[in-house]
Amino acid sequence: MQLSQLKITPKKIALLNGMDIYEAEDILKHYPFRYDENIRKEVSQWEAGEKIFFEGIIISAAKVLRFGKNKSMTRFKMLVEEEEFECTIFNRPWTNAFPFNKKLTCFGVYQGGNKITLMNTNSLPIQEQEGIQPVYSTVSGLSQNDWKKFVNKAIEALLPVTEDIIPEEYRLKYKLLKRREALYFIHHPISKNALTQALRTLKYEEFLVFQCCMAQRKSEMGQNVGIAKHFEFSEVFELKRALSFDLTDDQQQAIEEILNDLKSTKTMMRLVQGDVGCGKTLVAAFGAYGCVLAHKQAAFLAPTEILAKQHAASLKKLFLDFDVTVELYCSSLKTSEKKRILSDLQAHKIDILVGTHALYQEDVHYHDLGLVIADEQHRFGVEQRRALISKGEKVDFLLMSATPIPRTLATSLYGDLDVSTIAQLPKGRAEVITRYVATTSMKPILKEVLALIDEGNQCYVVCPAIDAEGDASMRSVSEIYAGMKKTLHNYTIDLLHGQMSTEEKDAVMERFLAHEIQILVSTTVIEVGVDVASANIMVIYDAHRFGLSQLHQLRGRVGRGTQKGYCYLLSSSKEEDSIKRLKLLEKTRDGFEIAKEDLLLRGPGDILGKRQSGIPSFILGDCIKDGNVLSIAKQDGKEIVDHLENYPSIKKQLELISKSTKYLD
Repeated sequence: MQLSQLKITPKKIALLNGMDIYEAEDILKHYPFRYDENIRKEVSQWEAGEKIFFEGIIISAAKVLRFGKNKSMTRFKMLVEEEEFECTIFNRPWTNAFPFNKKLTCFGVYQGGNKITLMNTNSLPIQEQEGIQPVYSTVSGLSQNDWKKFVNKAIEALLPVTEDIIPEEYRLKYKLLKRREALYFIHHPISKNALTQALRTLKYEEFLVFQCCMAQRKSEMGQNVGIAKHFEFSEVFELKRALSFDLTDDQQQAIEEILNDLKSTKTMMRLVQGDVGCGKTLVAAFGAYGCVLAHKQAAFLAPTEILAKQHAASLKKLFLDFDVTVELYCSSLKTSEKKRILSDLQAHKIDILVGTHALYQEDVHYHDLGLVIADEQHRFGVEQRRALISKGEKVDFLLMSATPIPRTLATSLYGDLDVSTIAQLPKGRAEVITRYVATTSMKPILKEVLALIDEGNQCYVVCPAIDAEGDASMRSVSEIYAGMKKTLHNYTIDLLHGQMSTEEKDAVMERFLAHEIQILVSTTVIEVGVDVASANIMVIYDAHRFGLSQLHQLRGRVGRGTQKGYCYLLSSSKEEDSIKRLKLLEKTRDGFEIAKEDLLLRGPGDILGKRQSGIPSFILGDCIKDGNVLSIAKQDGKEIVDHLENYPSIKKQLELISKSTKYLD
């Protein structure tokens, strides 16, 4: 149903569209972000310092007192239950808003001695505002009153024709509400219990639809029986001879899980997740070797060209004493070199091809592609994966992610993937010392940083933005780079950011890798980057503006060699939560602990990345706090999809989602 059918004005429809609300159904799904409990107490029960909710009549002219810059307080007297009170409201210097004899409903704090500091007032009858009241996120031009009107219109139009999505047997099993009841009570909670039941129902519905989508994907993949690859485990593990260290137990287990998948007749769809520097690429290399021993080819997809070059170099080194041909294919190669590689690829003279998006271009033809490995899986969309998989027959797929989340949560969220987790870090990794510094500039640590650079170390300086764009409090790469070039004449300094072309970015990183640059001022484009053994210093400006997991990813760029790493988190934030988050990074390097804390603080956000294409996201559900509901919905989703014809409501939802453009990449 269109918004215009609810008799909403074009001006307000434009504001709603700006909030990604286009239909009446979207209004019902714009759930309150909090609830205020408005309880009216008799004046005799008021206590000093207590929040109060009351109705009164203005009995004196309002007076405005101004102080400081743009600050004011408006004072007037009110009669409440036949008792006189002096009321003050700050920064509302409009005497005409508080005329004599006007009846107001007020929210404020009782100061004692018949004095009240008002926070908000309105002219609506107090009876309409008692009890649990929803508060909606909004934009300028749309008031809470507007939202209540929109919601009431949507409820009136849609609830009579609203059908249940949750199948009846599951609704009864978990004692859930009917969908129309849940939608009504989430917007009009008649009691705390009604609100709790509405939330339970709608969270479960969200998770169930999500898990049914995931189960359907897995089922569809399962129907495509894979091609078993024939090789011996013992032959694959000969690759250990090329290593100067032992595999960790987690690496060993992940390799065995991958090899078992490759040998099975099931198409592999596996995610290897692990902390920064845990050795995921090495694990993938063992999988690629199994594929090569089965006389098939492997494609290794990297998010950037310079990272593809690094992967190609490390794989060539690993397979130096083995009969494996590794080649790099990327857009910067000369035309003649591209032609040679494409010819060799089709003739099966290449076993492992490493590259970026160039690997799935139309003119790239493999002799017999058996395995696709994608680094940083959230950076590749579903369509890109399909393009690569279509390059071979029943191709196995291995994804890698350096954003680790607890295993139980991973198996619930990545329902269409099998998950291997590498929690251990290899022995011998250098220590990274992390320090939170309460400052907006490098001044307190500059001497220390320059001394480390003088010892031969290189330094990343990370800023949250290219330009401050009107936010004077935010440090930008443009500003910091200009300031450093002006003052640090004895050091080579360069700039890197996302608006540069791929060629420009790669050229800068090549110079940094060659130690031609001592200080690299950058945005987060270095988050997924090359290993630079002597880049052991990182300074992050406005660290409070980043998520914990992102800070941990950035920190993972230093201490990649044998030398100790140093990471300085600069922040002027006075918020206790921000300081607490930054201090957590001082204490731990455990990416799983950090990711879990980040999820608790920031919510699931884009944890699924582009892998979630075609899947509805969560509005109410929190995959950490409601993890048990997510797990139950996973089991139920599998049961339902296995007998989908018996569940028309879910079948209809899955068909709607598959047709929807809202969830496409």
